[in-house]
Amino acid sequence: MSTTGTATLQSNADGPFIVATGDWTLADSAALAGIVASLRPKTGKGARVDASGIGRLDTAGAELLLDMAGDGEVAGLDDNRRALLDAVAKASAPAAAPARREGGLLALFERTGVAAEQVARDALQLLGFIGLTLSTLVRCLPDPRRWRPTALSFHLEQTGLDAVPIVVLLNFLVGAVVAFLGATVLKDFGATIYTVELIGYSFLREFGVLLTAILIAGRSGSAFTAQIGSMKSREEVDAIRTLGVDPVEVLVLPRLLALLIALPLLTVLAMLAGIVGGGVVAAFSMDISPTLFVSRLQDLGATKHFWVGMSKAPLFAFLIASIGCLEGFKVSGSAESVGTHTTSSVVQAIFVTILVDAVAAIFYMEIGV
Repeated sequence: MSTTGTATLQSNADGPFIVATGDWTLADSAALAGIVASLRPKTGKGARVDASGIGRLDTAGAELLLDMAGDGEVAGLDDNRRALLDAVAKASAPAAAPARREGGLLALFERTGVAAEQVARDALQLLGFIGLTLSTLVRCLPDPRRWRPTALSFHLEQTGLDAVPIVVLLNFLVGAVVAFLGATVLKDFGATIYTVELIGYSFLREFGVLLTAILIAGRSGSAFTAQIGSMKSREEVDAIRTLGVDPVEVLVLPRLLALLIALPLLTVLAMLAGIVGGGVVAAFSMDISPTLFVSRLQDLGATKHFWVGMSKAPLFAFLIASIGCLEGFKVSGSAESVGTHTTSSVVQAIFVTILVDAVAAIFYMEIGV
């Protein structure tokens, strides 16, 4: 039987308290609101409320109980009604004011610090992933049953053969541009013939391997991230682990080995294309015959410079493949995450490639090679 809710002010040795009885529901909320308003001046900021005599209770009644108790405590409720009261209290709590963002110089320092911390974290993750990849490679190489020639052939075609046209075309055009610039500058000194040395030196040592690595970072490194990231978002990587197979062995090693083979070969083609591009410009614009061009390249000591450039290709390949695969494993599960980490993969790979190339150039210069 339902009874209209009410509340009375009583007192004992512990002080005044309020006894609530009857049904505290929306139907009686107008009358209950008047009772609560009359009791609040007598109880001050808060009062103890004995709610053990309450019959039915809904959200409207719970809100009135909380208003009546103020800073005090509502006692005598069972677990279900206590949960209802807590939910109403949480919903009624004022939203926290948004944190004030500092502007100007402080914001600049803050963003710089966050970026530096992120770079350090990414570097540590990359070092750890490189160690994991190397340990997996050492474990798998002695056991031919764990080799995956089909996957290796597929990725070799994808990263190597399919990239030949763009690599050759780009380096041919850059070689032609370098020849034009060299001829323009050296012409004022009557040293146009030294354009041959400029082309050979730049492409054999730097441009051939660097341009190829940058192209592969944007083309194959991003593909590695997108492929593994898509598998991660579809939980295929978790399925591979469930089958008892190491994802690094299945997904990373074939891509890594394919790039280790493809990038040095592409670098050779890039060097040849750049030199041919410069030779074509030299023949048609500077009257330097192909025979003279080749002869001066031989006098340059092309073999030494060729091996200097080639020594960097495997290192670039290893770093690009590692960064691309690591960013793929970082994907959280959404399409947006795939795009974010693909972009991050390209940026990191290009940055690391240029950084390592600069360090290598200084190193070879210091040792006199």
